[in-house]
Amino acid sequence: MRHQALRYPIWRGYAFAITAWAVAFGLRYGLAPWFPPGFPYLTFFPAVVLVAFYAGLRPAVLTATLSGLSAWWFWIGPPGFDLGVATFVAIGFYAFVVAVDIFFIVGMDKASARLARQVERNAALAESRDILLREVQHRVSNNIQVVSALLGLEARAAADPGARKALADASSRTGLVARIQRSLADADQKNTAFQDLARSIVDDALTAAARDDVIVSISSGDVVLSAEEATPVVLIMLECVNNALEHAFPDRPGRIAIDLCDDGAVRTLTVADDGVGLSEEASGEPTSLGLRIITALARQLGGEWSLRAASPGAIARLSWPSAPVTP
Repeated sequence: MRHQALRYPIWRGYAFAITAWAVAFGLRYGLAPWFPPGFPYLTFFPAVVLVAFYAGLRPAVLTATLSGLSAWWFWIGPPGFDLGVATFVAIGFYAFVVAVDIFFIVGMDKASARLARQVERNAALAESRDILLREVQHRVSNNIQVVSALLGLEARAAADPGARKALADASSRTGLVARIQRSLADADQKNTAFQDLARSIVDDALTAAARDDVIVSISSGDVVLSAEEATPVVLIMLECVNNALEHAFPDRPGRIAIDLCDDGAVRTLTVADDGVGLSEEASGEPTSLGLRIITALARQLGGEWSLRAASPGAIARLSWPSAPVTP
């Protein structure tokens, strides 16, 4: 700590102790004609306190001893080392006061040093934990990416068109999970800005579908997603966008509006399009794999997902309890 600069090397502390005593003695001696009787230690107490704080225990004891002897010789009783009862009472009072001052100052300083060391250890542990967490997340992301690549290879080798499409979809979904995991690992905090991540993923989906005629707007304000929310929410959003690209705009341009809001208790994700609307099959129980995945992910969040007709198009809405995000 900064105030411990006078403690090492040790001679600095003793030099400061002697200097503080000399200054206190000079002030007391120079002001003696103006001091009323009964204040022999008035300038020495501050010197002892300063030395105890800046130089530590032993220099403070040296300053207290020199100050006590100086006051005893010059200002307690007759000049010299008076041995009267009143003198010993005054010296005893002085010894008690400086002992209490030194005890508390040195004790508090040691406690403060222990606390500072503990804070440093905790900071080092927290940094190690964060590094380990990021490394684990990178490894998880890499492993998921390998799975995605293997599924892609199997999709290209499959002879059955249905199997090829199922494997390609699975490869795409696992690749997205790997991407989200990597974004969490690369973030300094354990949260993800929804708008940035959503924009990047939606742009990739539009490119993959070769749909430059569809405009997607994203609005989320400053809402961020926790690590537990990011994967299911972004997966649901992407499934809704892909459904809109596939079914809402089969042969014409269109618009998709994505909105994420948080009212403090509930978070709501809305994906609305101005497409052809819902078929009777889509408005009933979910039957496609994508809709079943959305329903399962909504349950994972403890929320609800719905799809309803709008004028024009359709609106998909996901609502789930808001959870505090680590700052």
